Amino acid sequence: MATLYVSHHPEDFRSLLALITAEFCPNAKPRIVTEDPPASLNARSRPALVLGPGEGATVLNGSNAVAWYLASQSKRVGGDEKQQSLVWQWLSFADNELTPVACAVVFPLLGVMGMDKKLQQSSRAELLRVLKMLNQALEPKTFLVGEGVTLADVAVACAVLLPFKYVLEPQDRKLLTNVTRWFTTCINQPQFVKVLGKISLCEKMGPVTLKTNTADNANAANAANAANADTGDATNGPPKTEAQLKKEAKKREKLEKFQQKKEMEAKKKTQPPSEKKAKPEKKELGVITYTVPTQPGEKKDVVSPLPDSYSPQYVEAAWYPWWEKQGFFKPEYGRKDISEPNPRGIFMMCIPPPNVTGSLHLGHALTNAIQDCLTRWHRMKGETTLWNPGCDHAGIATQVVVEKKLMRERGMSRHDLGRENFIQEVWKWKNEKGDRIYHQLKKLGSSLDWDRACFTMDPKLSYAVQEAFVRMHEEGVIYRSKRLVNWSCTLNSAISDIEVDKKELTGRTLLPVPGYKEKVEFGVLVSFAYKIEGSDEEVIVATTRIETMLGDTAVAVHPNDPRYQHLKGKVVLHPFCDRKMPVVFDDFVDMNFGTGAVKITPAHDHNDYEVGVRHNLAFVNILDENGLLINVPPPFLGMKRFEARKEVLQALKDRGQFKEIKDNPMVVPVCSRSKDIVEPLLKPQWYVNCADMGKQAADAVREGRLKIIPDHHIKTWFNWMDNIRDWCISRQLWWGHRIPAYFVTVNDPSVKPGEDMDGHYWVSGRTEEEARDKAAKRFSVTADKITLRQDEDVLDTWFSSGIFPFSIFGWPNESKDLSVFYPGTLLETGHDILFFWVARMVMMGLKLTGKLPFKEVYLHAVVRDAHGRKMSKSLGNVIDPLDVITGISLEGLHSQLMDSNLDPVEVEKAKQGQKSDYPSGIPECGTDALRFALCAYTSQGRDINLDVNRILGYRHFCNKLWNAVKFAMKTLGDDFVPSEKAQLCGQESVSDRWILSRLSAAVVLCDEGFKAYDFPAITTAIYNFWLYELCDVYLESVKPVFTKGEEDGGGALWVCRQTLYTCLEVALRLLSPIMPFVTEELYQRLPRRRPQHDPPSVCVTAYPDSREFSWQSDDIDREMDFVMTVVKTIRSLRADYNLTKTRADCFLQCIDPATASLVDKYSLQIQTLSYSQAVVPVTDQPVPEGCAVAIASDKCTVNLMLKGLIDVEKEVAKLMTKKADLEKQMEKLKDKVSRSDYKEKVPLKVQDQDAEKLRQSQTELEKVNEAIGNFKKMM
Repeated sequence: MATLYVSHHPEDFRSLLALITAEFCPNAKPRIVTEDPPASLNARSRPALVLGPGEGATVLNGSNAVAWYLASQSKRVGGDEKQQSLVWQWLSFADNELTPVACAVVFPLLGVMGMDKKLQQSSRAELLRVLKMLNQALEPKTFLVGEGVTLADVAVACAVLLPFKYVLEPQDRKLLTNVTRWFTTCINQPQFVKVLGKISLCEKMGPVTLKTNTADNANAANAANAANADTGDATNGPPKTEAQLKKEAKKREKLEKFQQKKEMEAKKKTQPPSEKKAKPEKKELGVITYTVPTQPGEKKDVVSPLPDSYSPQYVEAAWYPWWEKQGFFKPEYGRKDISEPNPRGIFMMCIPPPNVTGSLHLGHALTNAIQDCLTRWHRMKGETTLWNPGCDHAGIATQVVVEKKLMRERGMSRHDLGRENFIQEVWKWKNEKGDRIYHQLKKLGSSLDWDRACFTMDPKLSYAVQEAFVRMHEEGVIYRSKRLVNWSCTLNSAISDIEVDKKELTGRTLLPVPGYKEKVEFGVLVSFAYKIEGSDEEVIVATTRIETMLGDTAVAVHPNDPRYQHLKGKVVLHPFCDRKMPVVFDDFVDMNFGTGAVKITPAHDHNDYEVGVRHNLAFVNILDENGLLINVPPPFLGMKRFEARKEVLQALKDRGQFKEIKDNPMVVPVCSRSKDIVEPLLKPQWYVNCADMGKQAADAVREGRLKIIPDHHIKTWFNWMDNIRDWCISRQLWWGHRIPAYFVTVNDPSVKPGEDMDGHYWVSGRTEEEARDKAAKRFSVTADKITLRQDEDVLDTWFSSGIFPFSIFGWPNESKDLSVFYPGTLLETGHDILFFWVARMVMMGLKLTGKLPFKEVYLHAVVRDAHGRKMSKSLGNVIDPLDVITGISLEGLHSQLMDSNLDPVEVEKAKQGQKSDYPSGIPECGTDALRFALCAYTSQGRDINLDVNRILGYRHFCNKLWNAVKFAMKTLGDDFVPSEKAQLCGQESVSDRWILSRLSAAVVLCDEGFKAYDFPAITTAIYNFWLYELCDVYLESVKPVFTKGEEDGGGALWVCRQTLYTCLEVALRLLSPIMPFVTEELYQRLPRRRPQHDPPSVCVTAYPDSREFSWQSDDIDREMDFVMTVVKTIRSLRADYNLTKTRADCFLQCIDPATASLVDKYSLQIQTLSYSQAVVPVTDQPVPEGCAVAIASDKCTVNLMLKGLIDVEKEVAKLMTKKADLEKQMEKLKDKVSRSDYKEKVPLKVQDQDAEKLRQSQTELEKVNEAIGNFKKMM
């Protein structure tokens, strides 16, 4: 085991970095020591990590080396080379940018450095500057690198820990919203909490008294020294290397810069203060409602002016009923008959049927956002499109809900009512409440064909279930057998594997169990001895379920274990009954675990069951369906299973056969419905033989007939299909499809009576009459001698779900829908039900129809909260999508918890979680923003950590669209008529050509994204086009054209309007599948190209095709990139000198005529976008004196005429800083290049890049020196 030496000072952030990183390595966590490392180890400082024992061990010194090693063990250093580089970059940022300023501000407050108020103030200002950079970087992200916590987050969080505790007051944190959100997320991760405990954020900056001793203060001082120089003083440590001295000098230089800054600020204070303008108050998100009377199904009013700002309530009103009434979501729309060939193809997908009991959660929202985007895209592509809705009867869940309702309202159980009356109650509940989830799906904008909605208990689907069972039973694929099942004593039913939660325990734990007043002990291993018959020898075995020893029928050892060879043919004696149990030799035993001897309980353990079958052991069932002990001797007979646990243990102690009890990490199976502990129980049940069907399903993927996306799930598919076990389809419920199988009793003495588990005495039939005829034929008697008893059980819900893709179309009967839409095109669902549902659909589709039910399977990720935690009511992090759409207060979130089944302790814990994540509740974001966010998050195969703040960001994006279209419509004017076709006329300006090039690029990216199921690529392309290209650049750059055009009515205005219209119309179509409501609202306000022929809605208008929009030009894009670099440089200069309204002449110093020509070509765009008075390209002529200078690139320098507007000394100081930075960069590069092994070890491509960087830096340095000279002339 590795040993980690750390400081015991609570504020030593370098040690904290190592400690937190170590918490992410649960399987390889080092031993923690707070003393100094032994001198023999040559560990120079703490933290130090010693890998291995003895003097020859490898020692890692310094927080970064230690943290990188530990983080790499837990795969927290990035998923690929690019991410690793980013992590390293953030480590460097924490070390070189954050730590020095953090220490300079905090250490005087802690009393470990002298207090220099002026230096501290300037350091604080520098700290805020650095944190603003971090704030900007975090704006679109939850974590710094990737979608989860990496070493980057740990390092930067440790670097800002002390500032958050002692320096950053509430008003500072308000300015740093993204940093604060991210920091709070980090420190709430369990690994951080374990090391740091609960962190209190700073309320007021001031001196802090730490509860530490002198040695601790010394350690803190050492940490301070470490922040400013990597090693200790030469007098008390090894001599510093040249590199260390250089680093120390650089850090001193930084402190000098702080001093410089302080002096500049002091100088400013001596000047008369300028009058400050009052900041406008931040407006709350506006709520505007649609008030025009509109009957459901009528078209919404699109003549009234658009409201001033975007409001989801206004936008989402009235559209869905109109879409539905118009039949846009039906495959018949726009065609005479669905069976007529469509050259564009057919797209069919069925919804993963949600439970009838369910209400919408974020998993549903994600599923439906993705499925609806795909459906709308295929529909807009002109394909015959069907997305078929449906609902699952959810056997156990529904029965539990109705049973609780009966008990609560009438004090009755289902047994009091009887089966028929209870089923009527369930149907009554379903008819009253069962459509709730359909209404919620409509709220999400899901474009399902509701006329084809199916319920798995509908007569059509029930008939298909019955037919499937009978056919498969007749073929022998379904058979009767007595085997172990997952049994819930509370539900009195077998449950499927997906309904079993695996609760991991680290050791002794007390868990609540339904029906028990006191909690029950789990997570311990009890050892006891069995006596060998005829000798004093004993065999020691161990178990986590001591009560099951009452059902033991053997002891197993490994055939090669030398300790037990002499026990061949021997038996052990059961201490509580006269059972003699053989010692069996079986390969399944791990002879290195425990004593190498294992107790065998074939009737109550899955592994033991297999051993029992192999060795023909007795199967003694000791539990009844209610969890009471049977087939056991007194005093245990009739006891509850977990009460017997205590009694058996005591009885073994009394007999002297108990050995020991110790903690044992284990997994406890818990029923997700009842929270009962699941018991393996022997029951006669119906099984499906899956061997052949599993092979066919595996072969379909191997041969490429079925495609699974993303492909990393294929390994899981083969693992399941190649090792598939038979499927238990019996459920001991009343609600569901009753199994159409009948037990036969023959009233004839020549026929021997049968047993329940004997399949020969069971027949299946579509009707009882058919079953009777089958039985009479099988036993060669007349039908009147046959008595039938239908099986009381119902079929597993997954059985009806498995045939859903064809039962919805009326199978086994022929229908037009079945012939057109089966097989389907795509199955989209979460990867967590790949086996439970997807595999069974594939197997049953192949078995019953001979066809695959779909060609492709796309599996999306699982939604987690912003901290990466699984959604759980007890954590208070379950989010109802409707709350995100409409908004909810913190009190509203709390009240939802009060209505849940959580105990009071969990409610309080959940409230704290909600308060931390949503201190002001959840703001109204709207459906479109939620859908866009879910699609933007969907990286293939990853879990999604959903941050509500980012969803709100997409609501602001909707507002940007809204304002852009409002501005554009005003610009186009009431009389604008778009040309019949989107095409170039040859008169387009450079701005027009550029925006059309970017539009074409967006069309290509969206098309490729949909084809590859790359939803983040689609959302990024659309977001960038609307926000950064159309709004930020094009609309701004063409404002002079509109102003001038209105005056002289020129042709440029007509071209510009046509270009703008094309951008709006095409970009709204691109966005429509993802944001259906806002795009419909805005699209309806635009004039049509061909009003008589164009479709009535954007959702049935053609999706933009890259063959039609093929205007992308790499040359224009490259030129505009250069122009925008120049514009941003000018804007940056203007911001530096607070030139908000003053226009200044801009002289662009170009290195060659080609650059000057390019500047001249785009001079109007540069002038407009940079708010300049005039833009003048300069090559050989000198630049006028009195300009602020900034380098845009190695080919162009910006000179902004500021004479009389600026402080020349300040300008020189800034350029001196720039010069110092350039010189440092060059020095660093030169050091790198001059290393002796540089040519051999560094790739040629990197060497070329380094040479180019050096050349560019040299050019920039020359320009900076020249600029300094110019300003000095003005002084």
